[in-house]
Amino acid sequence: MPKNTRKIAIAGAATLGAAALAFSVVPADAQTTTTDAVSSARVAYSTTPVQAVQASVTDQLATTSVKVDAIEAKKAAAAAAAKKKAAAEAAAKAAAAKKKAAAAAAAKKAAAARQAKEAASRSAKRVAVKKVATKSYANNLDGWIKHSLDIMKSKGIPGSYSGLHRNIIRESSGNPKAINNWDINAINGIPSKGLLQVIPPTFAAYHVAGTSWNIYDPVANITAAANYAADKYGTIDNVDSAY
Repeated sequence: MPKNTRKIAIAGAATLGAAALAFSVVPADAQTTTTDAVSSARVAYSTTPVQAVQASVTDQLATTSVKVDAIEAKKAAAAAAAKKKAAAEAAAKAAAAKKKAAAAAAAKKAAAARQAKEAASRSAKRVAVKKVATKSYANNLDGWIKHSLDIMKSKGIPGSYSGLHRNIIRESSGNPKAINNWDINAINGIPSKGLLQVIPPTFAAYHVAGTSWNIYDPVANITAAANYAADKYGTIDNVDSAY
């Protein structure tokens, strides 16, 4: 081998030996481990991985901030919704209370109107009854005829004051207790009685409801006789003699 070649070979071996020694380590178990031989040249470390880590941390912080903002926004939205719901419920309660109060007021007003109407009706009835009750007739021939005429009118029985008066004067001279004890009716045991000299069977047959059943009662006697005359002659006004 040439001399120069031997120098180069020895130098390379020395370099390799130094490199091998440089990467020899002694682990905790005291066994020697030799790594692969590497070049003893300086290693140039890149800054790119550090920059990537910084970017990743920044991204994570930004993401966390977005999440926090989203949570806060969600809380705010929930609070707003709850406030809106509470306001709606309060408004609904107020509307219901107002409606209830209005219904109560309307019911009270209707009840008052009904009571007023009933009171007015009762008052009107009392007035009507009072008017009927206060109407009175004199206890004499004039009053008896007028009372009888009112009853006749209500029952649809025809007759006039003059027709009644004329026949009463002829039959009894206006004596409600008059009785005929001499004519054919008396002979037959059913004498004529009262103002218009009515026999008991005729009085019973033509008696007008609402009047007395006493044949001597002036109003009852006149009204029954007028009812009989209306049936037989059309009206007491057509009677000018014994009937």
